[in-house]
Amino acid sequence: MAAANAPITMKEVLTLPSVGINQQFITFTNVTMESDKYICVRETAPQNSVVIIDMNMPMQPLRRPITADSALMNPNSRILALKAQVPGTTQDHLQIFNIEAKAKLKSHQMPEQVVFWKWITPKMLGLVTQTSVYHWSIEGDTEPVKMFDRTANLANNQIINYKCSPNEKWLVLIGIAPGSPERQQLVKGNMQLFSVDQQRSQALEAHAASFAQFKVPGNENPSILISFASKSFNAGQITSKLHVIELGAQPGKPSFTKKQADLFFPPDFADDFPVAMQVSHKFNLIYVITKLGLLFVYDLETASAIYRNRISPDPIFLTSEASSVGGFYAINRRGQVLLATVNEATIIPFISGQLNNLELAVNLAKRGNLPGAENLVVQRFQELFAQTKYKEAAELAAESPQGILRTPDTVAKFQSVPVQAGQTPPLLQYFGTLLTRGKLNSYESLELSRLVVNQNKKNLLENWLAEDKLECSEELGDLVKTVDNDLALKIYIKARATPKVVAAFAERREFDKILIYSKQVGYTPDYLFLLQTILRTDPQGAVNFALMMSQMEGGCPVDYNTITDLFLQRNLIREATAFLLDVLKPNLPEHAFLQTKVENCCHFVSFRLFLIHLLSLNHLSTQVLEINLVTFPNVADAILANGMFSHYDRPRVAQLCEKAGLYIQSLKHYSELPDIKRVIVNTHAIEPQALVEFFGTLSSDWAMECMKDLLLVNLRGNLQIIVQACKEYCEQLGVDACIKLFEQFKSYEGLYFFLGSYLSMSEDPEIHFKYIEAAAKTGQIKEVERVTRESNFYDAEKTKNFLMEAKLPDARPLINVCDRFGFVPDLTHYLYTNNMLRYIEGYVQKVNPANAPLVVGQLLDDECPEDFIKGLILSVRSLLPVEPLVEECEKRNRLRLLTQFLEHLVSEGSQDVHVHNALGKIIIDSNNNPEHFLTTNPYYDSKVVGKYCEKRDPTLAVVAYRRGQCDEELINVTNKNSLFKLQARYVVERMDGDLWDKVLEENNEYRRQLIDQVVSTALPESKSPEQVSAAVKAFMTADLPHELIELLEKIVLQNSAFSGNFNLQNLLILTAIKADPSRVMDYINRLDNFDGPAVGEVAVEAQLYEEAFAIFKKFNLNVQAVNVLLDNVKSIERAVEFAFRVEEDSVWSQVAKAQLREGLVSDAIESFIRADDATHFLEVIRVSEDTDVYDDLVKYLLMVRQKVKEPKVDSELIYAYAKIDRLGEIEEFILMPNVANLQNVGDRLYDEALYEAAKIIYAFISNWGKLAVTLVKLQQFQGAVDAARKANSAKTWKEVCFACVDAEEFRLAQICGLNIIIQVDDLEEVSEYYQNRGCFNELISLMESGLGLERAHMGIFTELGVLYARYRYEKLMEHIKLFSTRLNIPKLIRACDEQQHWQELTYLYIQYDEFDNAATTVMNHSPEAWEHMQFKDIVAKVANVELYYKAVHFYLQEHPDIINDLLNVLALRLDHTRVVDIMRKAGHLKLIKPYMIAVQSNNVSAVNEALNEIYVEEEDYDRLRESIDLHDSFDQIGLAQKIEKHELVEMRRVAAYIYKKAGRWKQSIALSKKDNMYKDCMETASQSGEHELAEQLLVYFIEQGKKECFATCLFVCYDLIRPDVALELAWINNMMDFAFPYLLQFIREYSGKVDELIKDKIEAQKEVKAKEQEEKEVMSQQNMYAQLLPLALPAPPMPGMGGGGGYGPPPTMGGMPGMPPMPAYGMPPMGGY
Repeated sequence: MAAANAPITMKEVLTLPSVGINQQFITFTNVTMESDKYICVRETAPQNSVVIIDMNMPMQPLRRPITADSALMNPNSRILALKAQVPGTTQDHLQIFNIEAKAKLKSHQMPEQVVFWKWITPKMLGLVTQTSVYHWSIEGDTEPVKMFDRTANLANNQIINYKCSPNEKWLVLIGIAPGSPERQQLVKGNMQLFSVDQQRSQALEAHAASFAQFKVPGNENPSILISFASKSFNAGQITSKLHVIELGAQPGKPSFTKKQADLFFPPDFADDFPVAMQVSHKFNLIYVITKLGLLFVYDLETASAIYRNRISPDPIFLTSEASSVGGFYAINRRGQVLLATVNEATIIPFISGQLNNLELAVNLAKRGNLPGAENLVVQRFQELFAQTKYKEAAELAAESPQGILRTPDTVAKFQSVPVQAGQTPPLLQYFGTLLTRGKLNSYESLELSRLVVNQNKKNLLENWLAEDKLECSEELGDLVKTVDNDLALKIYIKARATPKVVAAFAERREFDKILIYSKQVGYTPDYLFLLQTILRTDPQGAVNFALMMSQMEGGCPVDYNTITDLFLQRNLIREATAFLLDVLKPNLPEHAFLQTKVENCCHFVSFRLFLIHLLSLNHLSTQVLEINLVTFPNVADAILANGMFSHYDRPRVAQLCEKAGLYIQSLKHYSELPDIKRVIVNTHAIEPQALVEFFGTLSSDWAMECMKDLLLVNLRGNLQIIVQACKEYCEQLGVDACIKLFEQFKSYEGLYFFLGSYLSMSEDPEIHFKYIEAAAKTGQIKEVERVTRESNFYDAEKTKNFLMEAKLPDARPLINVCDRFGFVPDLTHYLYTNNMLRYIEGYVQKVNPANAPLVVGQLLDDECPEDFIKGLILSVRSLLPVEPLVEECEKRNRLRLLTQFLEHLVSEGSQDVHVHNALGKIIIDSNNNPEHFLTTNPYYDSKVVGKYCEKRDPTLAVVAYRRGQCDEELINVTNKNSLFKLQARYVVERMDGDLWDKVLEENNEYRRQLIDQVVSTALPESKSPEQVSAAVKAFMTADLPHELIELLEKIVLQNSAFSGNFNLQNLLILTAIKADPSRVMDYINRLDNFDGPAVGEVAVEAQLYEEAFAIFKKFNLNVQAVNVLLDNVKSIERAVEFAFRVEEDSVWSQVAKAQLREGLVSDAIESFIRADDATHFLEVIRVSEDTDVYDDLVKYLLMVRQKVKEPKVDSELIYAYAKIDRLGEIEEFILMPNVANLQNVGDRLYDEALYEAAKIIYAFISNWGKLAVTLVKLQQFQGAVDAARKANSAKTWKEVCFACVDAEEFRLAQICGLNIIIQVDDLEEVSEYYQNRGCFNELISLMESGLGLERAHMGIFTELGVLYARYRYEKLMEHIKLFSTRLNIPKLIRACDEQQHWQELTYLYIQYDEFDNAATTVMNHSPEAWEHMQFKDIVAKVANVELYYKAVHFYLQEHPDIINDLLNVLALRLDHTRVVDIMRKAGHLKLIKPYMIAVQSNNVSAVNEALNEIYVEEEDYDRLRESIDLHDSFDQIGLAQKIEKHELVEMRRVAAYIYKKAGRWKQSIALSKKDNMYKDCMETASQSGEHELAEQLLVYFIEQGKKECFATCLFVCYDLIRPDVALELAWINNMMDFAFPYLLQFIREYSGKVDELIKDKIEAQKEVKAKEQEEKEVMSQQNMYAQLLPLALPAPPMPGMGGGGGYGPPPTMGGMPGMPPMPAYGMPPMGGY
């Protein structure tokens, strides 16, 4: 079947290798395609990456470096799911990424491995493990949810698909498994169907399945169907079936009947099986795709077979639905991405014709809206209509493919059926059926709406429009407008009836929507007409609409002047003004005319004509303002106030404003300072605020000049204006200038008000001071007080001095300044000298009591009476700070003044340290029992009081310092006054380490005196161990060992209370070890209560080894004692002697270890045996092996075995036996119970070449592999082969084989080799080993023997081929042809290429589908490799286009006789232009003439020109004309010019013919005239359509006397020749007889035309009369209702019209100058015929 007529079209969309995908990654595990949007490929080389191919942009793949085991793209969006196994586990880590947002959406770690996964919906992943199935949603934070467990039939199956039904209620899992033993080639398919609602599974046999939705007639809800295909082998028979069944049938509803059909596999595809199934929801077709590329197409509803064909020569492993086109995508192993689609033009004819299934053809055409069944549908409709089956006919019409029955004829047919009483009219049945099926077309919508409107059921229309059941049109809107304007507007909008929409918005006065809608749809309405229409009924709405137009993008569509004229013509002055004021806001020069019109609008209507005249003059704006200033100043003032105009004579307007009393406007327009100064003094007539604002428009100099004039004229009256102006524009004028202005007129009041507003914004000290000064001089005392209190920026010194000089009656401002800035003494002196004592009391009591000490000090300096000062102090009491007060009094030696105050505070319970310090100082000075106060008072500061006592009584200072633990002060005062006994007692009692460090430091000159007092007095007096311990520790820290020994001997050895103290004895010995080692042995013998182990260790560290040995002996620490002898004294003899004396195992163990370290291995082993110590056997074994003392080691190990069960011990014992050649003991030992690691021992013996012992071990543990290798070492090859056979290990076989090859035992080597080469990984190693040793024949014999093995694999066949290529090439071709399917072709290709076997290489390339390389090989090595038929097959399949042209060159050079055969094969693939160029350059263009004739149908310019060139050369004018007629792509003019002078007339005719085709009529006619080809001339002139050419030809025939040609030309060029010209030429040249037939024909034609016109006119008049009659009837019906209404008043006459009540005839246009008078309606008078 031709591909063009096939019902299914196949198209190669893409090849994966073309976008950079390596062939090795085009597999089921690496490629995924979840939908028709994306293909995802996982690559592992050269680096791990994931390639995403967008099917909309397939040549721009997205490659990302990602490591994963699997990758899936989401069906709809750019979301990528990744799966990777967690290293070292069987768990899988899942991740989901949004590629566009570059964000991770979710991740989860599955507890078990996911063997298959798939997107079952755009939001859901299906995960299949070895045991269960999970669903994982990408939304939220949910984890995978288990759905069901896998059934037993899917155990050990490879899962190939998992699907979910559209309602997610049914799930199906599909897997494949090896076939039955009877037919293993046929793969078995298994399916598990699971119901989510019932939570039940069903196991079925199936290879592929898919869900679908189907609407069963009579059931409004769609049914869920499953279709599945199976191929099974039972009882020797292969059964292939397709099943379609319904899932979850709905009770009480019609259900789908189960269907099944056979799958017919051709004999060559007996073992083929389905791998995928796709359902086209667009056409309800089932596609079944098999592994070997077969496609079966079935109808879903009937399961009828439609089509079968092989769509791919390579295995298909992946498919995906192409929902948009109703087909599917398929990917094969070659990497082709194929798209299968329904051939909509041929599938219905195919089913109805070749399949002869008319019913299926009609149903499919209706379902898929497909062409091809029109005649069948129409015939069936007529049959149903004839049988009065109107309902069935309506349904058929509603479902007719491509709406062939949805026509006005069908509607008329239903309308013509008479309505039976009590039955639904057929027309309504038809419309009802259409509404249930979908949407009505425009005609159907109009007819149905007409019925509904006539029945006044508007609500039905609204519902249908809401449900989008009707197709909106302008006619439908017109119909609905009669009942509902709003609904009609919606219809107009949907129908895009833009003029009607605009008109409707205008009627509704929704003018803003007109502009919005017009902009949206790109419509430009007649804005002027709309504005006129709105203006008649709604003037304000017209203003709004005009403003909207003015704001449109691109400018106002109607000129502003035109709009303004429209308003003014209707005397709408207010509206025109409102419009213009808004429009003229930009104040542009081009608006001067309109600015004038605004002025026009401001006057009366009668004044308008005068202004219109002025507008024609220059300076319109100025004149308008002049008129208004003279007549209506208030109007002009309003215009100028708005600032609308700027293009007028400003000086002139300024003078007029001054005369009219508009001073502020005149000020704004004057530009000279004298004019401004003259006008500005009229402040009585100027609004102050306006004058202030005017100052802002002047320069700073002019403003200051004007202000000075105002102040000179009326200082008091204008001061407020000046102040306000200075406030507003102080930044422009300058603050300093404003201050100078007020100071110049000595206006402190102005200065006060000006600076008051500026003060908060300024930080200038001078500004603040001047404000204070102005406020003070104007009597604003409260303001002075406030500023001095709140401001932080005035000069305090300057302000203080000013206030003191001003002597204000209120001292609070001065108090604020002095208190804030520290001038309290000055303040006190000022107030005291000015007798303002109450302010002093007020300041101290209320303002700042903290400064009372300063006040008291100043009063004391001013010799104020003590009574006043005491009273002042007592009045403040607790608020008074004591410390500064005491300081002030103490500086002046008046401390006793505070006695009463301090005692009062103490009596009140004050614990203030300063109070008690002061009181203590007074008591010390008065010598009133100071020791009692110093020891009992807890509140004074010891440092302060002690310091106060030092010069008065040092002992009192010591008392104060001791009480406060003032260490440094006490040490200093005792050192200074030699009070060392007191110091020693204090230091001992304090027990403070830092204090001890300070007094015992080396640079303390009083250290010796202190130590003497501590040893002689302080410590002997002490009874506290802690004090003694602290003192000892301090002496140790100060590194005074000798003094410490002296101290300790006195304490410990002289029978004191601390003589038996454990710590002191330890300390005495340790100090002696450190300072005087000669005393240590004496102390050891005299003392018993010390820490022996610790002191012994210290002695060892101090290298007092004999003393340490004595200590350890004294305390029976024998191990430590022997360690001293071994480690420190280094005397093994004394240690051995000591060990014999004490006879302790631990001591012997220490001795043994020391002997072992010294290399006395035998002595050490004997000592270990004496110690019965087996703990150090590892060290003993190591040293014994190093020194080769195996006999003693055996004794030791036998002892150790009795204590421990260690594999190491038994293993080393066997090894020791082997080293001393006691093989018998080895055999006996291994037969006894032991824990030796025999494998390791055997390996160790083998590594050390103790092969006999190793042989015993390996034989005992049955390690045949090692035994075989050992026997090889012993040259026992037969035994080695036997052992290798038992081991059956590739490694062992290789070792034995290689050894046999080296020993030239080729028979045994071949036995081993046959067991090796069945492993693919080891084959190459064996081959290289043989070849490296030159054993080529033996290797070939081995490989040939391997071909017959049951486990022979591709590597053996390939390696043998490589060997043949290298060493026996005569057998190579036979081998390749016999075993081509079992060869690794790429490897053999490399071998053949290396050995230059070109014929074999070509054959291999063909078998491997490497046609490009095959073609290249043949062309490069043609003597050996070329064969014509084979090369044609090859070159037709190459992918590189350049090879086609290389093949053309090749044949041109070597086989030109059969080049056309090659070109015909490549015709569909070649660029014909390039081929022609190649042959033209080679000079052999005629050689490919057959090829060019065959491809000329493509109308290629180069081919056409080449063939035309050949035809011209061969003078074959018939073929040349045929070529020109059929193929127009060539240089026509060039060819015509080339042959127009050819010697053959026919060739010249062809040239004329070409000129005619090219539209060069004159050249064509001239050429035909030259050859007397008059027929050609006339035909050319007729085809040209030019009157001039035809008439010139007539003249030519007359000149030549060709009367018959003249007559003939009149008829040939009938349409072009004008009758008057023809008659004139015939009459002049006496050829009327020849022209008369033409004249008769012309008269007959025109009379017929006139008859037609008269007939049309009569019919038009009849239609007009009928329409007028119909309108009269409508008007009469409307008048019936009008009679019930009151009579309307007559309309008022419109301006410019007659006074009558009606409309008169339109005026003539004769009044316009330069125009002739015209009758009504502008029609010129028609003359008679």
